[in-house]
Amino acid sequence: MPSPNSEQSTSTRFFQRIHDKMFPSIDDKRMPILVHLTELRTRLLRAAVIMSIIFLGAFYFAPTLMTWVQAPLYSYFSPSKMTWVASGLSDITFIFLSPAEAFWNSIKVAAVVAIFIVMPYALYELWKFAEPGLRVHERRFTLPFVTLCSTMFYLGISFCYLVVLPFALNFLVGYGIDAGFTPQLSIGIFVGFNLWLLLVFGLIFELPMLMTLLAKLGLVDAPWLRRYRKWAYLCFFILGAILTPTPDPFNQTLMAVPLVVFYEVGIVGARFFAKPAKFEAPHIVQSTNQ
Repeated sequence: MPSPNSEQSTSTRFFQRIHDKMFPSIDDKRMPILVHLTELRTRLLRAAVIMSIIFLGAFYFAPTLMTWVQAPLYSYFSPSKMTWVASGLSDITFIFLSPAEAFWNSIKVAAVVAIFIVMPYALYELWKFAEPGLRVHERRFTLPFVTLCSTMFYLGISFCYLVVLPFALNFLVGYGIDAGFTPQLSIGIFVGFNLWLLLVFGLIFELPMLMTLLAKLGLVDAPWLRRYRKWAYLCFFILGAILTPTPDPFNQTLMAVPLVVFYEVGIVGARFFAKPAKFEAPHIVQSTNQ
């Protein structure tokens, strides 16, 4: 007869694995918790110092950065011509609704640029923090992990800047103009809309790496991810509705579709890099009768 443990549901085993990883037994703790927290604080402080230096430099070039943020409205990138093409919305001007709005937007742009630039170093520090708990053969993945995560993050930002933002802005603003409205765009709302989409798409492109990492740690596997695919798709569209700066279904779909695509890519990654399953050998009962 199968043991009671073999009848445990898949979801229960999944959350049990997460619990075991997050809350190891006392014997598995090689250093006191305060030592771990001190090391984490040191690494985060180093990343914060570098980010502050980059922020000051980005703030100095804030006017130039602001023109880059506005560029997807005035033009879009044509893959066939490999150049930027005018969008027909060049006559739209921006306004600010409060005395400090332009100043705070310069700070906002500089801060986001600093986050984008410091991301690879922050990932490196986090990986080095987790490295003592890894096996020797797992530590050699430090450079590939940081490189791939950084590359996917920048690819997400580039995809959003070159494809999503021009398409979304021209569609939404053009729709309002065709409806008979006169566009008066607040620079604060416009910049917040663009920067938020850039950051979200950068994180969306990290989804395959996250799924592959969870599979490598043995928390998930490809069959489990396929089994809950429909629920994941539903969550993606709900997440798209929450994360998009505007409540329209157009931007919701623009955000949900890449999540669906990268979920499938993550399943492939989980299939090839999943941690081998460990099976318990059956108990053999030896008879005491000779």
